[in-house]
Amino acid sequence: MKKRTRNILYGIAGLVVVILVTSPKLSIFGSDSSSSGAQVMDMRLPVSMVVVKQERVEDKIRSTGTVLANEEVELRSETAGTIRRILFKEGSRVAKGDLLVKIDDSELQAQLQKLQSQIKLAREVEQRRRSLRDSSLISSEEYERSLHELNSTHADIALTRARIVKTEIRAPFDGIVGIRYVSEGSYVTPTTKIASLQNLASVKIDFSVPERYVNDVHKGQQINFRLTGISGSYAGEIFAVEPKIDPSTRTVLLRAVCSNDDGKIIPGAFAEIELILRKIENAVMIPTEALIPELGKQIVYCVENGQAQPREVTTGIRTDRAIQIITGLQTQDTVITSGTLQLRPGTPVRPSGNTS
Repeated sequence: MKKRTRNILYGIAGLVVVILVTSPKLSIFGSDSSSSGAQVMDMRLPVSMVVVKQERVEDKIRSTGTVLANEEVELRSETAGTIRRILFKEGSRVAKGDLLVKIDDSELQAQLQKLQSQIKLAREVEQRRRSLRDSSLISSEEYERSLHELNSTHADIALTRARIVKTEIRAPFDGIVGIRYVSEGSYVTPTTKIASLQNLASVKIDFSVPERYVNDVHKGQQINFRLTGISGSYAGEIFAVEPKIDPSTRTVLLRAVCSNDDGKIIPGAFAEIELILRKIENAVMIPTEALIPELGKQIVYCVENGQAQPREVTTGIRTDRAIQIITGLQTQDTVITSGTLQLRPGTPVRPSGNTS
């Protein structure tokens, strides 16, 4: 009985030893298997990816320019004299042909009356001598002298009237008169600035673009521009292109026009301009960070069967954040946008969570 009990106890002890020995091994084997799987997963490089799609893109040029009045002139007198009347109010609208300033013309008016009196006498003398010449009582030379005197007096009258017209300053076009710099009684000369007149029904915008775009810009192209202190944007149209490149700046000057019905656009304002050269409806675009320059060519890495594979591409339009791919990619390709410096052909990759 005792021998049997002892054998049972030995058997139980042996079983316990076997369990204690085999359990750690199982645990170790299981741990090694799990650790090996984790290591396999960690070997794949986490990267950001983007799926290539077609989108509408615009090729734009950004520039700065200056707003000008559609028409602008400084009001000055063509003749020296004293101002007798000022017939406009500062900041008021005037119509073409309105009399704005009158210079003293009393001497010219007196001279005109004298000439008008002289022409009456010259006309009577010419008529009498014509009759005498027709009757062969005087020579043709005497008649021609009287005719010359008549014509000369006519010319003096025309000259005096022209000088009188120059004592009147009239509006050359519809517009708004600015601040005046003289008063009635002031003596003015042709160098004296009286005021300025501007037509603001529309405005002009002058701006320049680099010479490499000279063949891409032309009359009729649309521009959008913004002004400091004014919300929103305005649209204009190019109507003139300078046929010469400025050798000092290597740019070409353009001029656009924009309607100014509300009068909010003021000449002299600084304009931020956006010129659309062309529009592409189905452009293949990728983020600029996906592009890698390499030995005179450009490549991107695409995901193929879980691996990074390089593709040589040719590029087109570049925007702030994206670049057009002309050849080398197709829609639905998956392009890697991060970790590109660590990539080699065949590198295993996995999404990092920033895939779009």
